[in-house]
Amino acid sequence: MSKLAGKVAVVTGGSSGLGLAMAERFAKEGASVYIMGRRTAELEKAVSSIGGKAAGVQGDVQRIQDIDRLVDKVRREKGRIDILVANSGIVDPQPVAEATEENFDNTFGINVRGLYFTVNRALPLLGKGSSVILVSSIAANKGVPGYGTYTASKAAVRGFARTWTAELLDRGIRVNTISPGPFDTPIMDLQADTPEGRAAVRVGWAAAVPMKRLGRPEELAAAALFLASDESSFVAGIDLVVDGGAAAV
Repeated sequence: MSKLAGKVAVVTGGSSGLGLAMAERFAKEGASVYIMGRRTAELEKAVSSIGGKAAGVQGDVQRIQDIDRLVDKVRREKGRIDILVANSGIVDPQPVAEATEENFDNTFGINVRGLYFTVNRALPLLGKGSSVILVSSIAANKGVPGYGTYTASKAAVRGFARTWTAELLDRGIRVNTISPGPFDTPIMDLQADTPEGRAAVRVGWAAAVPMKRLGRPEELAAAALFLASDESSFVAGIDLVVDGGAAAV
């Protein structure tokens, strides 16, 4: 039996990488899936990949009006949200000695502010038994040179999960974080400017994982499915780490 039959799922940052993998898995498990992404062509391609139960809304989580359009579409068509995955995020490494306001504001604008208001705007459609999954990172608990803004932004996400668990449990809403380690997704390629640099980034991150490889997006999606489904009905406020042992060993 499908684990998410009849459920309504919303995934921000759902047009590529981990977001797309989660959206695809949710759809395969019977959910109607709404995804949000910034790039129209990529979004349309993702909707086609997910299949008939998918719909896309072009938008940027830094723009509250875009989040409102997403929520309004779901409200009109389904009337509720059973699974909300706040996944939109960026990684833009920059050492503190080279810090720019643009880097700081963009990282926190997407990873923190965007996530915060995604949950805020979706809240009226979340009811008893719904699951909110916030995508953090193992970087929230590690010190990686050059990743200061990213690390801090993901630590904030973990703080939101703790607070919202306490705030929303009386409404029957479960909030958890899922923290990926290094995964083989397009976001890896954004961490260097040349093909050689991008290859070096992938090799370096793979070497940091005890399993000596990058994660596959479908592996993260399988973990997210647990948090999204009723099988995790007694799970709230946790940080589910999916990283091949990178944060533990």
